[in-house]
Amino acid sequence: MRSTAGSTEPTGTAARPEHEGRIRRFSTAERMVHRATGYLMLLCLVSAACLYLGPLAQLVGRRHLLVTVHEWSGIALPLPSLLGLLSPAFRADLRRLNRFAVYDRQWLRAVRRRRTSPEARPAGKFKAGQKLYAGWIAGAVLVMLSTGLLMWFTGLLPFVSRTSAIFVHDLVTWAITFVLLGHMRRAFADPEARLGMRTGHVSRAWAQRHHSRWLREEQRRRTGEDARGATD
Repeated sequence: MRSTAGSTEPTGTAARPEHEGRIRRFSTAERMVHRATGYLMLLCLVSAACLYLGPLAQLVGRRHLLVTVHEWSGIALPLPSLLGLLSPAFRADLRRLNRFAVYDRQWLRAVRRRRTSPEARPAGKFKAGQKLYAGWIAGAVLVMLSTGLLMWFTGLLPFVSRTSAIFVHDLVTWAITFVLLGHMRRAFADPEARLGMRTGHVSRAWAQRHHSRWLREEQRRRTGEDARGATD
């Protein structure tokens, strides 16, 4: 299926002037969703570690407080994304993440063959790996939320034992931990990507190197907006 750009600016809203040589990548709403989700995920994992690992549990104590923090941070984890649906820019990026284009398959083949040139790894606003990560982490959060509720309310689904829910919950927790460590490792290796998530803007040179198709889409969109503005 062919991937479409999608607008990242609310209709009828004037775009803020960009710095020379930089392009807007994420809106304020998108950055807030990412930040809030990250904080809640970190709170979930830290509180889980203090409950699960004996030495940490003895060091921290306050088990009842940690259980409460873990439960409510887990329940709140989907809320930033749900609130983000009010943002047109966030909805546009969800559509991008949900579309797997022909060039995404090319990107995956290049990774498998260890080809690292920008021409071998074409990408839109999100790389194929980022799309896979987003889908995986969304599914993992739903599994964690459902198994957590089954552990909390043991009579919710009588045919599912609490032992089974605990086993799946613990297994997915370890999987999320390793995947998040990989995500953070990639982020720390790319300062420009982190800057884009902090400020909302990235350099055009970085966009051309890592997300060339998205840069062309943005340039075409802005050219079209300028042409419409000239005729109005």
